[in-house]
Amino acid sequence: MKRLLVAIMFGVSAAACAPVVQGGPPLDLPPGLAETARVTSVVLSSEWLDAEDDFAETFSEEVMEELDMCAYGTYPVQVRVHVEDLERAGRLEVLLRGDGEHRLRAVAELVDPARQGQILGRYPIEVSVGAGGRIAGLAGDRQMIASEAFGRALCDAAFARNPRRPGPHNATGG
Repeated sequence: MKRLLVAIMFGVSAAACAPVVQGGPPLDLPPGLAETARVTSVVLSSEWLDAEDDFAETFSEEVMEELDMCAYGTYPVQVRVHVEDLERAGRLEVLLRGDGEHRLRAVAELVDPARQGQILGRYPIEVSVGAGGRIAGLAGDRQMIASEAFGRALCDAAFARNPRRPGPHNATGG
C-alpha cells in the first residue's frame, strides 16, 4: 500500500510536467524478465489533458492494479508513462446514442531503478474501449475504464498476459 501511495503522490505531481519517458522505438523486455519482473510504481506525465483533477491518481491506481496481476515476479521495475491523448465519450452523447468509446494513447517505459533508470522495455499503447451503454456511460467512471484498459494492454504487450478474464468483475469487460 505504501508503494502505491508514493507512486500516486509522485504521479499527481508529475501529471502536468515534461514527459518522464525518454522516447524512441518500441523495445521488448529482455528474455526472462517478463517472468521475473514486479512493478513497484507507476510514474505519470502528460501534456495538458481534458480530464478531471483526479486523473493521475485514478490512472496510477488502475494501471498498478492490472500490473500487480500480470507482473508478479521479484525483480523490481518501475513503469513510466507519458499520456499523449485521452478522449472520453461524452455523457450526453452516450445517453442519446446508447454507445460511445473512450480512447487513451500513451507510451510506457519499464525501467530499472537499480541501474539509474535503464530502459528495459518501451511500449507505445493505444486503447479504445466501449462506454458500456446508456446507464454505464452516464454513471460510469470514464477515466477508470480507459486506465484499466491501458493497464490490461500493457500487461499483454510487456508480459504476454491478460490479467483478468472478460466478465462483470472488471470495468472494461475485455
